[in-house]
Amino acid sequence: MSSTLLSVEDLSIAFKRDTQSQLRVVSNVSFNIDEQETLALVGESGSGKSVTALSILRLLRKEQVSYPTGDILFEGQSLLHAPDKELRKIRGNQISMIFQEPMVSLNPLHTVEKQLYEILSLHRGMRPNAARSEILQYLDRVGIKEPKNKLSAFPHQLSGGERQRVMIAMAILTHPKLLIADEPTTALDVSVQAQIIQLLKELKNELNMSMLFISHNLGIVKKLADKVAVMQQGRIVEYNSKQRIFLRPEHEYTQTLLNSEPSGDPVVLPQTPGILLSVNHLNVDVITKKRLFSHEQKRIVDNVGLTIHQGETVGIVGESGSGKSTTALAILRLIKSEGEILFDSHPIQNLTGKKLLPFRSRIQVVFQDPFSSLNPRFNVEQIISEGLVTHKKLSKNEREKAVIEIMQEVGLDPDLRFRYPTEFSGGQRQRIAIARALILQPELLILDEPTSSLDHTIQKQIIELLKSLQEKHRLSYLFISHDLALVYSICHQVIVMKDAQIVEQGSREKIFYSCEHEYTKALLSFLDKPPRRGNKTLIHADKAEKIEKSDHKNDNSQNQKQEKKVDWENALLMRKK
Repeated sequence: MSSTLLSVEDLSIAFKRDTQSQLRVVSNVSFNIDEQETLALVGESGSGKSVTALSILRLLRKEQVSYPTGDILFEGQSLLHAPDKELRKIRGNQISMIFQEPMVSLNPLHTVEKQLYEILSLHRGMRPNAARSEILQYLDRVGIKEPKNKLSAFPHQLSGGERQRVMIAMAILTHPKLLIADEPTTALDVSVQAQIIQLLKELKNELNMSMLFISHNLGIVKKLADKVAVMQQGRIVEYNSKQRIFLRPEHEYTQTLLNSEPSGDPVVLPQTPGILLSVNHLNVDVITKKRLFSHEQKRIVDNVGLTIHQGETVGIVGESGSGKSTTALAILRLIKSEGEILFDSHPIQNLTGKKLLPFRSRIQVVFQDPFSSLNPRFNVEQIISEGLVTHKKLSKNEREKAVIEIMQEVGLDPDLRFRYPTEFSGGQRQRIAIARALILQPELLILDEPTSSLDHTIQKQIIELLKSLQEKHRLSYLFISHDLALVYSICHQVIVMKDAQIVEQGSREKIFYSCEHEYTKALLSFLDKPPRRGNKTLIHADKAEKIEKSDHKNDNSQNQKQEKKVDWENALLMRKK
């Protein structure tokens, strides 16, 4: 039998409000992680998952946090009471962590190679030449294309998915005994998610590594975890084997989580919708190398064309680095581009400054990384009302009323409007970003992975909110996502991008039921549950359902054996007692 590597015993975590009061955010949490075991921690945003994980390495600020009860033991040693010198030997070496937001975690002033070499030099004592070959090997393993070319890149020159993959490589370079992975696949498309899951499985076996895997993606949890702990409002409400959790969930909240997959159809289009946005022959080039009298360029968006009608949602899907977000930034006129961009029949591709300002309030955006896009010096009310100050002539009371109303609409407590972004979870910060965009009542909303950091229950609420607002105000959306089930539930038209180009586009029905390009078929093959509409199913869905039924039958047989074994072991333990 494997021995216990990490033991969290009756842990409570509180944040200090002032000298006399505290806010308890985690209460009496207990779980164990054995050697070579993966425990998944799931639950809604703000339930205490990330705070619990950060406490294992004591990464929360000492002056702001206290631990009223409990302890954390790593190989029998207390981490809560260990001196800083001992903790430094464990952090990054024996316990590594993949953080939720790679742009914040990576140093913007250092290249990819320098940041990865620092890890190898500090923890494994490697010299530059040996370290470079190791770095290239791990960048290749986590799915970075042309890793040699990425060594000299800075974080801002990488896509969101590429930054996340660099973080994963950084965490596993030290061959840790325990890997804490906080939403490690949030920014990745489905094909790379599958690659990362397989990589983590291989590393787990190669290095005898254990994992604490934090995620709201239950499909990934089902493939990767051995045990699952479900958190709600700072407490673990259910803790059992993966088989028991997914086949026979006992707690009502667990059942709600499992039934929160994206579903439904897009809103009904207006009968005669006009064209709101038209993009033709859009090209974006970036300088890859500068020389004394010349430079090298790379085309990252190549001859892209799209049309969005009033009240319509157009989705863009594709792997990380395919050009999805860059296309959105070009439409927003936030980066230089070539081609034609017509908004409400007005050419805006060459507008700047004051001439472009009237269109800014009509086109709003929700960025992929909510933490980087929120000003840490502003409280929530200031962040959400900032656009009103610029574009609307409202009194202070009118602005406050508008902020309260939009916070309620996106599921945020208006009483929290005087707090700062650092006091919110990743999912809550994303809702703040959505509220900031919606408060100006734009005609076109560009959504760049708007629900990537949200758990399924909140995802469903946000998608339903977006649908209701679209139906009420005839909003148009450009919806960028790697979550195909979400795209299916909200989009009328779908664009598939790969290597800077559009490889296929058409109606939702065409893309999901009768796609033609091999890359589109490959993307759809990663869907766990093919979406249905009437009697239609996805391409190859019948075959997938037969396999799923067969696997489910085998899983049931295995689960029954596992449950009998668990029951027998429990009975034997009771007899010994």
